[in-house]
Amino acid sequence: MSRMTQNISSNPLLAPSTHPFGAFSFNALEQDHYGPAFEAGIKATLQNLFALKHASTQPTFENTILAIETLSESLDHVAKIFFNMLGTCSDERMQAMAKEFSPKLADISSDLLLDDAIFARVKSIWDRRADLKLSGEDLKLTEKKYKAFTRNGALLSKEKKEELRKIDQELSKLGPEFGDNVLKATNTFKLVLESESDLDGLPASAIQAYAEAAKEAGFEGKWLVTLHGPSFIPLMTYASKRRHRETLWRAYGARAIDENQELTKRIVTLRHNRAQLLGYETHAHFTLEERMARNPKTVMTFLEDLLEKVVPAARRDLSDVKAHKKAVTGSDEFAPWDYAYWSEKLKVAQHDFNEEELRPYFKLENVIDGVFEHARRLYGLSFKARTDIPTYHQDVRTYEVVEEKTGRHIGLFYADFFPRVSKRGGAWMTTFRDQGYVAEGGGQVLRPHVAIVCNFTKPTSTAPSLLTLDEVKTLFHEFGHALHGLLSECKYISLAGTHVYWDFVELPSQIMENWVGEREALSLFAKHYQTGAVIPESITAKIKDSAQFQAGYFALRQLNFGLLDMSWHTANPSTVTDVIAFERAATAKSSLFSPVDGTGQSTAFTHIFAGGYSAGYYSYKWAEVLDADAFEFFKEKGLFDPEVARQFRECVLSRGGTEAPMELYKRFRGREPDPNALLRRDGLIDSTHSH
Repeated sequence: MSRMTQNISSNPLLAPSTHPFGAFSFNALEQDHYGPAFEAGIKATLQNLFALKHASTQPTFENTILAIETLSESLDHVAKIFFNMLGTCSDERMQAMAKEFSPKLADISSDLLLDDAIFARVKSIWDRRADLKLSGEDLKLTEKKYKAFTRNGALLSKEKKEELRKIDQELSKLGPEFGDNVLKATNTFKLVLESESDLDGLPASAIQAYAEAAKEAGFEGKWLVTLHGPSFIPLMTYASKRRHRETLWRAYGARAIDENQELTKRIVTLRHNRAQLLGYETHAHFTLEERMARNPKTVMTFLEDLLEKVVPAARRDLSDVKAHKKAVTGSDEFAPWDYAYWSEKLKVAQHDFNEEELRPYFKLENVIDGVFEHARRLYGLSFKARTDIPTYHQDVRTYEVVEEKTGRHIGLFYADFFPRVSKRGGAWMTTFRDQGYVAEGGGQVLRPHVAIVCNFTKPTSTAPSLLTLDEVKTLFHEFGHALHGLLSECKYISLAGTHVYWDFVELPSQIMENWVGEREALSLFAKHYQTGAVIPESITAKIKDSAQFQAGYFALRQLNFGLLDMSWHTANPSTVTDVIAFERAATAKSSLFSPVDGTGQSTAFTHIFAGGYSAGYYSYKWAEVLDADAFEFFKEKGLFDPEVARQFRECVLSRGGTEAPMELYKRFRGREPDPNALLRRDGLIDSTHSH
């Protein structure tokens, strides 16, 4: 007994926190802690499951619905920390553990959702919801749990339940494997530039970063380019040497193309079989039942309507870039690896605007202060840097978030900004602790611990981290998700923060990007890192003028991804023999370039094959309509209008998934969103165009 107690007390995943606000003890965490913690969490969860299954009491909300909500708290805590670390501090051992524990977690989920006795208790409460006078969040949670059972096999026969369990087991392994392959391919590729002439056209910031990367990798005196965003994008945008752009573009398009083709087919086949087993036509029909869009027909109509308006604009955008290249070089030759480079040249020619001239005004620390100042002006929040909260890497910064007027503790905020080999690419928001009710420790509603993870330009020996305009938008975007998590005021974790429909979850993040395009907002934080001078109006005017530059081209790119995702998840996978051929047919209408042999999108499309966006990638565009419409309201009343901000916080940010998203949106806006708001913002229709 004493040894077990000792193990628990020395395992930060099992022991209570000794840090302020119950912050997790990352400083004491070792990889050896995961195995015992997972085993302990699984054991506790199975004991709770057994007790619930054999309960002889009359089912009530508390002893059934709330018991399911809090059934696996200790296991959820371990899994949350582990999978967050898998994304940020991964290695082969972590990846092996993910493959070991993912199926066990899938199994526990099946043990719960496929259990007849537990489902009978849930159904009894759902059927008696009126007699039990369930309302508000209690009713919503009951509905959510009832649907979780019916949508995941509770009504199936014994044999079909077994079949479903096997599918879920296999899917739980394939997602991480798909992601690992992409990460491995991204990390393996190296383009070493040998001579100074290879650097033609590149900005000093990129040259410095490439030199330091080369030194770190043992190529002293050379320059190293990788497929990670902060390395890949500058070369594609500025390198005069076309062959380097081609090499990089082909390598990016070929990531995991051999390893992931069979995996792609297997994942879509299993998802399709699972949906059919549950009585749905396709995986998209299954998924969209729990989205604002409701069904594939609505999504396809939405995407195709946009496509009709966007394709002509995108073609014009591309022909403008091609014409500019021809005017400069006299050559008609144009390939996909020419687009970013010549598009940038055209932008400079048309708007006298080179994004590199913005970097000195976007020192990371200043942008962080800027995003905090937005949170203060809009929502009265203050972010206080803390050095007594442990972190999982020296790059991570921590802040306590408080309500400025009252001093009320809102939550903890962690920020992890720079790329490293152990971290997957991209940017995301996550939580170490969700807002909501926790049964352990006497039962209380806890405040959240929220994190954002990015892969920004690193500081060098001669300059601090100076961001691109895109990186600034990414920071504001992820911070918007963070606010959604931090400002949650819900009773239950399952309904709190970002636990909302996926086509609604991007509204709080995407709306934040809009402030980055406004002079009033930029002047709060865009200050020259050497002189402290505020960004000149002449430059902010260029940002504004160029905001619609190539908008058609970029909108089409997002539609292309959305259509590819929907094609994969509405097709009958048994008809797919060749992944790349299927992809090309699916994206023919939304592609401006002829396909390039040896490259593809699907095999590195981690959002839908290793993340949660399957049959949901359209959500970005869907939420853009909402955010464009919502931001028009702010612009009408004032960028930092306290009343509009209060409404947005009360109706959207604080309510999580406690009500239907459209009802929340209408309460904020006073009406449904105007679908033309997005087209107006992108300059694809006249700005006076309305309903």
